[in-house]
Amino acid sequence: MASWLDLSVPVVTGMPVYPGDPEVMVSPALSAAADGVNVLRLHLGSQSGTHVDAPYHVDDAWPRLDELPLERFAGPAVVADVRGLPARAPITPGLLAPALSRLRLRPCTILLLATGWSAYWGTINYLAHPWLTPETAELLVEAGVRTVAVDALSVDPTPQPGEPVTGSGLPAHRVVCGTGGVVAENLTGLERLVDAWDVEVFLFPLHLPGADGAPVRAVARVN
Repeated sequence: MASWLDLSVPVVTGMPVYPGDPEVMVSPALSAAADGVNVLRLHLGSQSGTHVDAPYHVDDAWPRLDELPLERFAGPAVVADVRGLPARAPITPGLLAPALSRLRLRPCTILLLATGWSAYWGTINYLAHPWLTPETAELLVEAGVRTVAVDALSVDPTPQPGEPVTGSGLPAHRVVCGTGGVVAENLTGLERLVDAWDVEVFLFPLHLPGADGAPVRAVARVN
């Protein structure tokens, strides 16, 4: 029997966001007592919480979220266990050697990067996550990967507070997204999957026409 695991962070007021992104606010808009129904008011950015990045996120000429095939957001997954790395450590090709061997046998599989960094969600240490080198990203693309998901704020280094954020500073994004692929970030609980061999992942985003990305309810099915 399959088991289902939620890999998403809850969307709540004041939750962590990427430096410079809109803050998240969730508040009552209508109430059953006063209006006959309960309705929430949401204020958030397209990159809030557990979300996917479309290629348009880093390049105006690349596909927008609604132009991508749905298969980008669901499918079999391989988990790369890179837990135990120090803060701001690069994820180099050697660290992904076991995952790359499996990926070459199953092209177009989703790669889940289990860094363990979701343990720091809500703390300043969450900004100091490990990151994917461009060389490693290129090997993933060569192995057929078009969707990379990570339990951290980004697949690229996150700037220190006060440092500028630019698209040119997102080389791993550009490698993956340059193939028409997507990046999913802020997943949680990937350590529950590191010993699983038959995993499917679902990362379907909100249908936002022309968007750079959107929040998702990330879910894994372990068969």
